[in-house]
Amino acid sequence: MQTSPGTTPRAAMLGGATVRIGELAGHGRPSEDRVVTTADAVIVLDGVSTVTDNQPRGGWYADTLGQAIAELLCREPGMDLRQVLAAAIRSVASGHELVPGSSPASTVAVVRRRADRIEAAVLGDSPVVAIGRDGTMHAVRDDRLARLVDAQSPAQEYRDLLHAGHGFGDRHRQILQELRDFQGSVVNRPDGYWIAEAVPEAGLNAVTASWPASDLAEVVIATDGIAAGVEEYGLYSWQELARACREDGPHAVADAIARAEHQDPAGQRWPRYKVSDDKALVWWPLTSSETPGSERVSK
Repeated sequence: MQTSPGTTPRAAMLGGATVRIGELAGHGRPSEDRVVTTADAVIVLDGVSTVTDNQPRGGWYADTLGQAIAELLCREPGMDLRQVLAAAIRSVASGHELVPGSSPASTVAVVRRRADRIEAAVLGDSPVVAIGRDGTMHAVRDDRLARLVDAQSPAQEYRDLLHAGHGFGDRHRQILQELRDFQGSVVNRPDGYWIAEAVPEAGLNAVTASWPASDLAEVVIATDGIAAGVEEYGLYSWQELARACREDGPHAVADAIARAEHQDPAGQRWPRYKVSDDKALVWWPLTSSETPGSERVSK
C-alpha cells in the first residue's frame, strides 16, 4: 500500500488503471490530509487537529486510521465498508487509548472496486464524485455537520465580518472556537453528526453508494479544501474538475484552487475558515481511454 502526505504529483496502480494524486499543504503548517491506496481501493482522509497540542494531532490520526482501514480492506476484501470503518476506528481507539470527546478526528472517504462494482463510503466533508460514461454526476457527500453549523448565528457572523474586510483576525478566531465548541456538543450522536474519532459506531453511519463499474468513466475523491473550489468558489463544476484532472492532473487543479485563494487573502470574496486549507485530490479513471496529461508523476 502507498500513503502520503506529499507536495509533488504521484500515482498508484489500481486494477490496471493509473490513479493520479495531487496534494498541497494549506496556509502556514504541514498538511493533515492523507491519501492511502491499496491494490483495489483509495482512502482519503482529512485530519482534524485537537485544540491543545498535548494530544495526538489530526495528521497522526489520519495516518494511523488510514493504514488501519487499508489493512482491513486487504485482509477482509468482502467486508461492508461501514463495518471496515467501524472496525478500524475501534482498533485505533483501543490501541492508542483514545477517549471520545478528546481524541483527534478525521474525515474519511473510501472508494473500492469489488468485482464489477465501485463502492464508496464517506464520513465527513470529503466527497466522492463519480462521473458516468454518459456524463452524469453522482455525488456522495456527508453534509450533516455543515447543516448544523450553518444554523448557528456565529457562522453567519464570521462570513459578514470577512465580507466587510475585517480579515482573519481575533474575532474570526474566537468565532471558530465557538463553532468548534458547538461541534463538540453534537459529535457522534444520532441527532448530530458523525466523524471518525474514538466512537466505532460512527463508521456504521457513513454515507454509502455503489455503482456498476461499467457505468462509470472516472471517480474523483477530494478533501474539503478541493471541494471548496467547486461548491464555494465556483472555479469548476465537478465535471470540469474531472476533465482538468484528466488533462492537467489533480496536482495542477489543487494548485489552481490555492492560487485563487491567495488572490483573496482576506476572505472577502469567498468567506471561509482559513486563508487556504489543505488539499488532497484523487482521480481514478475507469475506462481504457485514459488520456495522459502533461503533469509529471512520481511514485
